Amino acid sequence: MPITHSLFSNLRLPVICSPMFLISHPPLVIEQCKAGVVGSMPALNARLAEQLKDWLEEITLTLEAHNRDFPSQPAAPFAINQIVHKSNDRLTQDMEIIAHFKVPLVITSLGAREEINEAVHAYGGMVMHDIINNSFAKKAIAKGADGLIAVAAGAGGHAGIKSPFALMQEIRQWFDGPIALSGSIANGNSILAAQTMGADFAYMGSAFIATEEARASDAYKQAIVDGTSDDVVYSNFFTGVYGNYLKTSIRNAGLDPDNLPAIDEKLMNFSAGQAGKAKAWKDIWGSGQGIGAVKQVLSTQQLVKKLTVEYLAAYVRLGHQCSKYFDN
Repeated sequence: MPITHSLFSNLRLPVICSPMFLISHPPLVIEQCKAGVVGSMPALNARLAEQLKDWLEEITLTLEAHNRDFPSQPAAPFAINQIVHKSNDRLTQDMEIIAHFKVPLVITSLGAREEINEAVHAYGGMVMHDIINNSFAKKAIAKGADGLIAVAAGAGGHAGIKSPFALMQEIRQWFDGPIALSGSIANGNSILAAQTMGADFAYMGSAFIATEEARASDAYKQAIVDGTSDDVVYSNFFTGVYGNYLKTSIRNAGLDPDNLPAIDEKLMNFSAGQAGKAKAWKDIWGSGQGIGAVKQVLSTQQLVKKLTVEYLAAYVRLGHQCSKYFDN
């Protein structure tokens, strides 16, 4: 690989924050990186390519200034998510901007493409591709991805259905590169659990919706705080691809979350007879099943500190639990 784990040497917690459509933007990414976890956002969260350029300049300059001011606690790297499906007509233009700013980590989704990986490698960057099963994982690595993001059952938004145990077991039989594991990870215990299953990093999203810096409505943030896994429904009704959504937002759109039909065609809007002008992601809110661990809206810095305390406590507790089996 062109870049090894040294890319992550500044991490203070083994977490990559997932790029959330509409939610992630520079203020959130910057605070995530300052807190010592990988911050990320989708390129398409910028309405225009020119805005993406402005955003990357803001992130880059702000983090450089932070590193000068706090050399003993440098920022973690940031990542940009690229939808590499042929439907993304901005892909080439956005890749040129990403290359200009030498974005350290590019997260690719919806199809692995060799030319995208080569473009990132050309400036010394690293690519991690998100996958939902072992077959897709093998294809991604064969096409030049450096690492994988294993999206297991319970993840927010478009999620897989594989148990994280099954997914990690299968991938680690043949791949020893970097892996981030996603799916219901919302506290320090589950970060450590991801590592014990063989992942290098936890991949977290929903918990960061309930932060002050997230670009989400107050109602959305409160729904995350109030919700549990019972408040999340898995459906393909909204986009044609199965994903996890908050029942609260579905009810607000005038629909019954417990009786959503499955559909065969990809839809971005509801028909007028179903839910007026409500749209997926904006009005219908994505959420992972781990939100029961989220109890209040915090700043990003406060959330990462909380996760760190929980992670260290879980590490100590696990050590005590395991030691009794080896003391004799």
